[in-house]
Amino acid sequence: MAPVVHGLEVDYFGKIDFYYVDADDPATRELQRQLGFNYQPEFYLLDGSGNVIKKWIGFVSADEFRAEFDRLVQQ
Repeated sequence: MAPVVHGLEVDYFGKIDFYYVDADDPATRELQRQLGFNYQPEFYLLDGSGNVIKKWIGFVSADEFRAEFDRLVQQ
């Protein structure tokens, strides 16, 4: 999934900020709990206030991400 996500990060530079959380790092446990994390990989799309807009679990195609990103970026 990393190549897909990194490619999207380039495509949406300046429009969407991408952050990566190491699920094995104990320092991220509280964030994982807040998000409801329980499976790898999981992807979250958050608004500017940190609210979850969309959550994906497992493999996600670039087209699935793009559809949601494009919808939000155009608003």
